[in-house]
Amino acid sequence: MKILFIVTLGMLSLVQTPASLADNLNGKTLYVQRCAICHGTNIKGTGALANKSNPPTPDLTTAAFKKRLKDYPGVIVSSVILRPNGDLIPRTLKENGVKIAPYAWRVQDFRDLNQYMSSVILKKS
Repeated sequence: MKILFIVTLGMLSLVQTPASLADNLNGKTLYVQRCAICHGTNIKGTGALANKSNPPTPDLTTAAFKKRLKDYPGVIVSSVILRPNGDLIPRTLKENGVKIAPYAWRVQDFRDLNQYMSSVILKKS
């Protein structure tokens, strides 16, 4: 009985949910809740507010953006969220009456969002 228990534990340790699945799910959730309003569900800059910002929301599936994503993984996602572009995102939301609750970003969230967006963007190659 004890050997069967140990063998069962060993087998269960081999059957794990991939970490990337959980990360990708968190990334997708964050994207849909916080980014799709401008970037659209297809990440092509087709969201409801895409043409209401100045400059308009970019298509993130272009070859130029794919190169930036490959050259600087994670940097783009975190820099947009941390707003080096000033108040573009909050101003666009406010001007259009869209309220998105504040969010306490974690480093893991940046990674998850980058992973999700990369998987969508690079899949469209």
